Amino acid sequence: MKKYLSLLLVAVMMIGVMAHHAMAEAADGSLLAIQQKGTLILGLDDTFPPMGFRDENTNEIIGYDIDLAGEVASRLGVQLICQPIDWAAKEMELSAGNIDCIWNGMSITDERLESMAMSLPYMNNEIVMVAKDSAGFSSIADMAGKNIAVQSGSFAEEVLETYPQYADFFASVNVLAYDEYLTALMDLQQGGVDGVLIDLVVAEYRIAGLGDSSLVVIDSLENDLYGIGFRKGDVALRDAVNAILLEMQYDGTIDAISTKWFGKNISIIGSAQ
Repeated sequence: MKKYLSLLLVAVMMIGVMAHHAMAEAADGSLLAIQQKGTLILGLDDTFPPMGFRDENTNEIIGYDIDLAGEVASRLGVQLICQPIDWAAKEMELSAGNIDCIWNGMSITDERLESMAMSLPYMNNEIVMVAKDSAGFSSIADMAGKNIAVQSGSFAEEVLETYPQYADFFASVNVLAYDEYLTALMDLQQGGVDGVLIDLVVAEYRIAGLGDSSLVVIDSLENDLYGIGFRKGDVALRDAVNAILLEMQYDGTIDAISTKWFGKNISIIGSAQ
């Protein structure tokens, strides 16, 4: 019965999204433009595993988001092009028309909801603090006066610098901005920083890859949701992608992709948040 109700919910949401998409398509030509040019250009930080990153052997861009986007592009009848960008300049790249969407483990924030047409949430995330186990930190409260690494333009940076509940902590630490997280974690290993504020999914992947059990999560600061960002006026394209994602959730495609990358279905598409 529970499974039936879940499928019914997804079906109802699909009908609603597709109806909204039909109205939006009449209002803007973003979907038609993508289909006419035959490509969907996805902007990403290609050092953000397992969402989007380079295969060490082939240098091909792979990942959970890449597999999702590839299937979406196929169902739209277009080719997916993955375009690495400076993550701190992602909004500029999108508004300038250099990319069609930002799809790379991007957190949904109030600011991004104002500046972009955001998709349905598709995955849960946490912003966590990683430190060396030997340092003896039990929470961020123990880290006053320490050097803390963040990625430029990340939600972790936004949390640290703008959330009132972390104002005292922010004032008490030295923040170092990095272009990507792997270098930050390697500096943590070498003692160059005392902690890295990072997305949990990336932390788990990178720590496993480094094979360093001394790097541990000591605190969780915020829960958030991942979404796909489109230009504010590209509602027809956004809604078409939403409809396809719901279809993929319903037909088991997302379950298969999720299991490939995470060993289980971590998708929240179509669920109430």
